Amino acid sequence: MRTLLEKYPRSAEYLLDILHDLQDAEPRRYLTPEALRSAAEHVGAPLSDVVGTATFYSMFSLKPRGRRIIRVCESPPCLLMGAETLLDVLRRYLGVEVGETTADGVFTLESTSCLGVCGVAPAMMIDEELYGNLTAERVAAILDRLGRDDATR
Repeated sequence: MRTLLEKYPRSAEYLLDILHDLQDAEPRRYLTPEALRSAAEHVGAPLSDVVGTATFYSMFSLKPRGRRIIRVCESPPCLLMGAETLLDVLRRYLGVEVGETTADGVFTLESTSCLGVCGVAPAMMIDEELYGNLTAERVAAILDRLGRDDATR
């Protein structure tokens, strides 16, 4: 962790980048209490400010997550185009609610306020890959493919 922090100047200006790197370095893709304390010490900020920043942004998590993170856009265009139906499909397929991780530790289901791809609503992001113009059938096919890919790891 120290090596990761040393690449950043000791300034709160770099806090978001630091938090991203600390979270990415954790196998369960979350910010541990130790990581939060280290970030606060490094930038010279109160721990409460660092925790406040981490909990404000939906891309950060303070609890362990799966190897793959599914984020469903809940912006008005996505909701109008069927995002709630997609969430229902994902809940049934994965057997979890929003904010939960599958028992096998593969998928975490999250919602986000906007993915910035309103022209292809409804949309979701799995890890760093965007999927748009989604239907229930397309979501199931994507998950089937990812499940097969993950099983070969």
